[in-house]
This record gives sequence, C-alpha cells and structure tokens, in this order.
Amino acid sequence: MSYSFNVRGADKASAKAAVAAKFAEVVASQLVHEKDQAAVLANAGAAIDLLADDDTKDVSVSCNGYVSWLGPDASALNSVSIACSASHVARIAA
Repeated sequence: MSYSFNVRGADKASAKAAVAAKFAEVVASQLVHEKDQAAVLANAGAAIDLLADDDTKDVSVSCNGYVSWLGPDASALNSVSIACSASHVARIAA
C-alpha cells in the first residue's frame, strides 16, 4: 500500500500539523499505515526541523512511501519505504 502527498504551512509547527493531519487521512483509508505512522511523522519532523527559521516563507513538505507484506494479512511487513522532503517556498498571499 502506498501514499504520496504534499502539504504546506506558514511555519514549521503548522507544517508538522499538516503532515500529521494528512497522514491521518492515509491511515483512515489504508489501515496498514498505522504500522509506519510514527516513523513517517518522525522523518517529516526531522526534515522540517533542519530548515532555518524564515518568517517570510511557507514550509512545503512532500512525503511518499509504501509498505508491503507476504501472506493474507499485513501482520508482518517485508518492505517499507519512507521519504519526506521539506523546503521553504514563496508565501501564498491570503
């Protein structure tokens, strides 16, 4: 099961909140992603935290990944991919 999304926030905290909200949607539609949720949020948070503070720019975050398993259920994952990137982007005027 795979996911891919982009979010943005006015600052680091709101970008992290946007990632958490979007990944909650992923989990709601693909319950297996409960297994990698903490890792995805940690990965995105680490990328966001590496950015310098810039009150003039928005924070854009892109996350994608997947999990896979063998057998009839997802009790034992055999492949996981998690990728998140963060960057400053021009602020969108309200």
